[in-house]
Formats: sequence, structure tokens, C-alpha cells
Amino acid sequence: MSVTIDDVRHVAGLARLGISDERAQTLVAELNVILDHVKDLTDADTSQLDAVGGIGAAGMPLREDGGSPVPLARALDAIAPRMSDGFLLVPRLATHETAEEA
Repeated sequence: MSVTIDDVRHVAGLARLGISDERAQTLVAELNVILDHVKDLTDADTSQLDAVGGIGAAGMPLREDGGSPVPLARALDAIAPRMSDGFLLVPRLATHETAEEA
């Protein structure tokens, strides 16, 4: 399966993107290269490979945390203005809602 110029224009229209004919041609070429790579991966013979661990519902097995904590270069009060229950409290970013909005 390959991507056509009509496919690119259709998706661009759905996304309400205005793209030039030159950019559309470039996208067609780039998308077809990606699809060729995916086809190569799909066609690869993996019958001799072992199953990959850590994939699926069970996830990757976790180990116990060990070792002593890493010492900090500066005191905690130099990193953040306030602390509460062992957590650093920092001012809200201007891009986030205010405490009253949350």
C-alpha cells in the first residue's frame, strides 16, 4: 500500500491544514518511505527469535529499591522555597491554572 497525493490532501483537509503542492509531494515521498520500512519489518523472519520480556499486561518485572540515597549537592531549602511532608513545594507556572481554579 502506498500513499498518494490525494491521500495527503484529504488528511490535510481533515486537519484543516493548508499545504502547497510541493509540500504535499514531499509528504507523499516521506510517508511512502516510512511505509516501506514498516513493510520490511513486517516481512522480517522472526521465527528464530526469543519472545521479548516485559511486553504485555504483566509489564516489566520490578526489583526492590536498594542502596543508600544519593547525597544532594545543595540543601533542600536551597532547591525549593518550601517543603511539606517531604515534598518540595514550588510556585505554580504562569501557564497553569491558579489554586482557586483547581
